[in-house]
Amino acid sequence: MEPKQLPSKSKRKAEPSLAARALRLLARREYTRSELERKLAPYVEQPAELRTLLDELAGRGWLSEARAVEQLVLAKRARFGSARIRRSLIEKGVSVELIASTLHGLRETELAAARAVWARKFKTPPDTPAARARQVRFLQYRGFSVGIAMRAVGGEDSEPV
Repeated sequence: MEPKQLPSKSKRKAEPSLAARALRLLARREYTRSELERKLAPYVEQPAELRTLLDELAGRGWLSEARAVEQLVLAKRARFGSARIRRSLIEKGVSVELIASTLHGLRETELAAARAVWARKFKTPPDTPAARARQVRFLQYRGFSVGIAMRAVGGEDSEPV
């Protein structure tokens, strides 16, 4: 009797198709079109093939820029202001029109978000001008405007001048 031949360890599994790679990425989280294009670009020889696949995914509703933006805003709103979120959206290749419409809604709740971020970091109001400046800078770094940061730190409810 002949011994059974075991499969060689050097045989590699077949590489997943471009569509399979895209679906695996989209199953984890939402991506913008440009993000997914950057992730998949190393695996294609013809850019037209990638554009066709992305068009097909978008046509089926599996690739949605609006959902990706919504997911990013939900993830970052509890920690960052509109300016920082805007910068993240630009880095991800979101269209200017979609950014503008998204940020319009965020500006209405900007002061409440700044106060929530400030309250998590600092438990008491600043007692010196230096402490106040440090807290305002913290909020500015997080993407809040100077006016919003000063109102959040100072506890003022009046509109900025």
